[in-house]
Amino acid sequence: MTRRRKRPKPSRTVETAMLAELAEGSCVAGMDEVGRGALAGPVSVGVAVVDATTSRRMPRGLADSKLLTAQAREALVAPVRAWCVAGGVGHASPAEIDEFGIMAALRLAGRRALAGLAAQGLRPGLVLLDGNHDWLAPPVQTDLFTPEPPEVPVPGTDEIVPVPPVRTQIKADARCAVVAAASVLAKVERDAMMVAHAPNHPQYRWEGNKGYSAPEHLAALREHGPCELHRRSWRLPGQGDPVTDDMAFADKAFAAEEYADGQSPDATEDAEQDGARDVAPTAGWARHRSVGA
Repeated sequence: MTRRRKRPKPSRTVETAMLAELAEGSCVAGMDEVGRGALAGPVSVGVAVVDATTSRRMPRGLADSKLLTAQAREALVAPVRAWCVAGGVGHASPAEIDEFGIMAALRLAGRRALAGLAAQGLRPGLVLLDGNHDWLAPPVQTDLFTPEPPEVPVPGTDEIVPVPPVRTQIKADARCAVVAAASVLAKVERDAMMVAHAPNHPQYRWEGNKGYSAPEHLAALREHGPCELHRRSWRLPGQGDPVTDDMAFADKAFAAEEYADGQSPDATEDAEQDGARDVAPTAGWARHRSVGA
């Protein structure tokens, strides 16, 4: 009988080292994305900010959002907000994913999350991303055939939101507290958006599958076709096109982000290793300081 491995507990080690590199009074942001492999709905990027004043006592039960049940994630939102200096979630719509592609849409959602921080007077000195790819900074070489998303202004100003220097860390959502916090914020907010859309499109069962490639979602696409919230550039089932790499990616993402909710790390690792990862910025929030004054 195979023993289930203990759920990894995030620590403050990486973000504390990053803070030590910055000037006194600086802050560090952790970011994580959800919805990257979904067939419908936005791709969303959560951001959480810590500084030298942030308590070393993390919210009880904090972990990578994919390793938590929906109930546990929702219960963590208030403690995460109380623990962080600030946080928020940015989104890119299905239409923007179709227009710019998924990676550029990720950049757009991430910049919108940063814009929400900037509106509160917060400019992180460094950003920590989960994984080994920097999808937030502008690409060194652009694709001539794929348009870049528009620049994102700081709300209420003409200033373009700056992108701080980026660090990447494999499995940061499980190992780094600030990224785990961001993952919880993003997952809870995006899930709530899909549940809110579900009554208007009951055939897709989004209240359960959140727009991922669950069997009932795929069956409804074949029977009813897509709606305006689907990513039509992904050649969805029933549209007369062969299954693409995007569809295979989405199948694995559903396995990682939905079927494995609340399971041990073993329940998500196989899907993640095969390539899976689980609009204006939402209203941000901050503690400790009066921002934007």
